[in-house]
Amino acid sequence: MNTSQFFANTPIFAMLHLAGEDPVTRALDELTLFEEEGIDGVIVENYHGSVDDVISTLGAIQERRTTLQVGVNILPNNYLQAFTLANKYGGSFIQQDYVAGRYASEPRIMYPSEHGVTRALYSQTIVLGGVWPKYYTPIPGSDLETDLQEGMKRADAIVVTGEATGRETPLEKIRGFRRVLGDYPLVIGAGLTPHNAREQLLIADGAIVGSCFKLNYKTGNPVDRAKVRVFMDVVRSVREEKKRL
Repeated sequence: MNTSQFFANTPIFAMLHLAGEDPVTRALDELTLFEEEGIDGVIVENYHGSVDDVISTLGAIQERRTTLQVGVNILPNNYLQAFTLANKYGGSFIQQDYVAGRYASEPRIMYPSEHGVTRALYSQTIVLGGVWPKYYTPIPGSDLETDLQEGMKRADAIVVTGEATGRETPLEKIRGFRRVLGDYPLVIGAGLTPHNAREQLLIADGAIVGSCFKLNYKTGNPVDRAKVRVFMDVVRSVREEKKRL
């Protein structure tokens, strides 16, 4: 699947946070729910669980098989391991917290040549990459447009977020990213709800959703089917509206 196909219908990617006493079983149950409610893909992430839990979950998903796109995110920003696991277990994409920029909270520099070599090894894997993401503070003198231009060279879509997990991504930040990116794919990475989804998804090309689907909006809680259903009703309406534009 190429990038244009991947983002053809404003896809929604749900987080599998790997929480609970048996994170793999919960993840498979949530996967089934997401399939039934029309979600497009899932991201397996070591947010609450370990990397071993990610590996076990990916193996179980591969054995079970799914109609959804499967992605991998290994925190904090371990793109090499994410690429490797996605390739091994049939994942179609990875998420990276950041693909460009310099951050006060992250002293390591991701050199273009290093990232480029890795991407070349896994050229069929789609990359969703953040720029100026949640929990990362750009160093003084950083320029958003420059960092976005660099990000476009290293990712197939740019992810925009607010300040934290579950916090709404400011509309002006989304619009600012869009002005620089033009038609380049833009993904909302945090804080979407049924109340703001229409306005934001009319600008963006897809979204990553986690807290909004959980009981009491807590990442460690199970998914609430009713929340998923209400959200996806809004998404389907947005998709129809986009077709008319």
